Amino acid sequence: MAAVGAAPLLPVALPATAEAVPSGRPDFPLVQGGTAVDVFVDAADDPAVIRAAGDLQADVERVGGVRPGLRHTLPERAARLILVGTIGASPVIDRLVAQGRLDVSRVKGRWEASVTQVVDRPVPGVDRALVIAGSDRRGTVYGVYDTSERIGVSPWYWWADVPVLRRDTVTVPTRTFKRYEPSVRYRGIFINDEQNLTTWSHRTQEPDKNIGPETYKRIFELLLRLKANYLWPAMHPYSDFFNKHRENPELADRYGIVVGSSHPEALLRNGVHEWAPWAEEHRGPDGTLPVYDYTVSPVVISDYWRARAHQNAGYESSWTLGMRGLHDSALETRYATTIPEKVAVMNDIIADQRRILAEEVGPAAEPQIFIPYKEVLELYNAGVKVPDDVTLIWPDDNHGNMRQLPNDTERARSGGNGIYYHLSYWGRPKSYLWLDTTQLAKVWQELRRVYEHGVDRMWIFNVGDIKSIETGLSFSMDMAWEVDRWGAGEVEDFLAEWAGRQFGHRHGREIAAIRTEYYRLAAELRPEFVAGGLISTVHHGDEAGRRMGAYDRLLQRVRTLGAKLPEAYRDAYYELVEYPVHGAYLMNLKYYWADRNALAVRQGRGAGTNRFADLAEAAHAEEAAITKRYNTRLAGGKWDGIVNPYPSQIPKAPGRPSVTRVARQENSGLGVAAEGNETGADRPLSFSSCTRDRRFVDVFNTGFLPVDWTAEAGRPWVRLSSAGGSLTEQVRLWVEIDWARVPEGTHDTTVTVSGAGRRIEVPLRVRNDGERARRRARGFVEAHGYVSIDAVHADQRVARYGCRWRTVRGLGRRTAAVEAVPSTAAPITADFASRAPELRYRVRFVTTGTFPVTVFRLPSLDERGHRRIAVALDDQPVTVLSGQAVATGNRGDAWARNVEDGIEKLTGTVTVAEPGEHVLRLFMADPAIAVDQIVIDTGGLPATYLAPPESYHPVFNPDPATAAGLDSADS
Repeated sequence: MAAVGAAPLLPVALPATAEAVPSGRPDFPLVQGGTAVDVFVDAADDPAVIRAAGDLQADVERVGGVRPGLRHTLPERAARLILVGTIGASPVIDRLVAQGRLDVSRVKGRWEASVTQVVDRPVPGVDRALVIAGSDRRGTVYGVYDTSERIGVSPWYWWADVPVLRRDTVTVPTRTFKRYEPSVRYRGIFINDEQNLTTWSHRTQEPDKNIGPETYKRIFELLLRLKANYLWPAMHPYSDFFNKHRENPELADRYGIVVGSSHPEALLRNGVHEWAPWAEEHRGPDGTLPVYDYTVSPVVISDYWRARAHQNAGYESSWTLGMRGLHDSALETRYATTIPEKVAVMNDIIADQRRILAEEVGPAAEPQIFIPYKEVLELYNAGVKVPDDVTLIWPDDNHGNMRQLPNDTERARSGGNGIYYHLSYWGRPKSYLWLDTTQLAKVWQELRRVYEHGVDRMWIFNVGDIKSIETGLSFSMDMAWEVDRWGAGEVEDFLAEWAGRQFGHRHGREIAAIRTEYYRLAAELRPEFVAGGLISTVHHGDEAGRRMGAYDRLLQRVRTLGAKLPEAYRDAYYELVEYPVHGAYLMNLKYYWADRNALAVRQGRGAGTNRFADLAEAAHAEEAAITKRYNTRLAGGKWDGIVNPYPSQIPKAPGRPSVTRVARQENSGLGVAAEGNETGADRPLSFSSCTRDRRFVDVFNTGFLPVDWTAEAGRPWVRLSSAGGSLTEQVRLWVEIDWARVPEGTHDTTVTVSGAGRRIEVPLRVRNDGERARRRARGFVEAHGYVSIDAVHADQRVARYGCRWRTVRGLGRRTAAVEAVPSTAAPITADFASRAPELRYRVRFVTTGTFPVTVFRLPSLDERGHRRIAVALDDQPVTVLSGQAVATGNRGDAWARNVEDGIEKLTGTVTVAEPGEHVLRLFMADPAIAVDQIVIDTGGLPATYLAPPESYHPVFNPDPATAAGLDSADS
């Protein structure tokens, strides 16, 4: 294990909410010479602190092999001691503070802050002590877990089997380490759509329950190690509701976890399980069952809420106000049909709930939250009156795009604002429940935006089953604790640091690069959204094949690195790195081969049709095999049932694709399909001296018996990957140009494929502008009927009036995107050239006309505003392009397409009056718009899912063929 590297300690760059003051003194030993230093915590301190001190015992033993003693009385004599305590609850800590010997500046009186400091002679008889003191109970707990992580115990040691590096001597630096208040007060998760977690819990943790106390103990500990403090528990029909087992809320309080409930679960009530028996016990005088409709059964519903408020009054809880239907369904109001009537009903509901909390819980009934989720947002915007001290929890659109953010009045509320954000989702238009597929840079962008809008009271993340969301959850919790820690270009730095803590620092950068590319490919198309026919197998060098080439290269990097890791790290690596990449690869691969199979049928292929069918089904079988390995072999079968792309009761990932087989025929025949054509070769193969592409021609057998074939180029400067041979199925023939031998100008020629009595001519159009013209180009060069630009590759950026375009690395379908900031800037609707921040792109056009220009923007919403951007060519009038600003929640409309594709295509036109160099200009209209790519169609650009490969640019893209990965589709 030593080969992995040194034990992870504090990061080189501390977050702004932490401070480490060097001491120049020797490190403080926790284990030395086979002896561990005892841990003292006052018996009168909070139970959460005492329990966490026990975890510190276990963590020291995990690292040093020796278990410290846990003391509640001070020793008469000790060379060293670990003192754990909360300011105001631990007399020992309070004495050190009063004596000025423990530096609690910016810690005492703050929320969840802590200081860790070595103090000489802290109490009589003790020479030196490592003092861990918190401003409150969770501050102390976090200080304890900071120490655990500093000696090498990952928060994911249990949940992801990250091994702990054993050492005979365990020390911590003597420098004073402070962790200041978090950026966000309440930081937590929603366990949701949790069928796999329930299955695993029932099989491995508690056979008599479906997520009970033993499982929640593990969840609570994980949350605290991640410095979270808040939970919405599992709530679906296949899981036990949280209050079914009275140990659950008692345990949460003992751990220091604040328990709340989701948007359909008012006042900690789980309607899925609890309403039906309550209704049965409270039938009307005529025997009728009450319904969960406040306009029909207000008294019964009010009593239902009151019972839970009374039952949980003694715990630190969060109280959800308002109402929706049972099990995440829409609000039902039989006797309120109009929006104003429903608003009045919601106001009555909130007033009733507030009265219940005042009477049953009293002043401790905080925080109280109101979640305007889905249809409730419409009611809120129509006039629902939420008391000022209630926290407004703003939802995203379930796909990572905040629907709206607080205005000035809402930001001034004493209750503040929070968010409910999805890293996993079941619902329209499509669900993503299997893997962690939301780009961390996207999470960063939206969380920065919400924080800049004053949303800092509560952040809740929907994490599904917890497993597979390990990386996204870790990043989200880091952002919630210190939102300024990572900048627009530093998300990959987080990944490197985080991966280094799990697998050793020497591997952090490579794992970060792997995860960044994994997220990029998911941003093109989530593996859970894969479907037949989406990505072209015909255009742009086999768009889908190039994508599979990128996946294949990524998987090879994963395997190469995995082979270097010691055996002890293999399970953790499989869970956190290899399985997500391999699973996403196979999900895409099986549909790629199924699409090739469907195309082969249309082309009339013979044996090759069945080959593609076999490959599709083999990829599906391999996907099942790696999932079985995860569930049955990792950590000795520890995770039985935790990962399943195809659960029985919730939406599934795409399953086995349908394929077609053709009956064997004892014949043969020759067929050809050139790139850009589903069948035949009507569309010429296009070549440009700027892009220096290579193009493919599929040569195939229409039967099953071998066929001989030949290929011949019409000009000596046309190069072919093969001159012919014998084939039973198919071969991909690659065509390239020897540009040093091509005369300048435009040339038409052919490649002739012959065999089985046929002679098929494939037309080529070759444009050679000359090496001098290529070298002299100053911007992007039109070729093949288009100009394709990565938005980050602007030749000039112009900031205006405090606004600018910034690069966000790791965002979008390419390596980075550009975002208009600050997110709080006022919209610009006129005088763009003098008022709006601008991006300028030099473009050399070879044709003239009025052309469509499409801006690929990353989805973002503003349901009380607009999502606009402006575009112009040279000094021509500016065209404002308006994007989708509202989440409809429908299938098949503009919003649905945007979240499925991960981009929104906004199209206007530009007019090129004469060939030559021009400047394409992009202006901010609304802030926080992020742009990924820009495409100008100058004639005949085929419609494809992805943008075409980026055009030639002498600086940003001097070798387009290599950059486009055109060597990856050799199948």
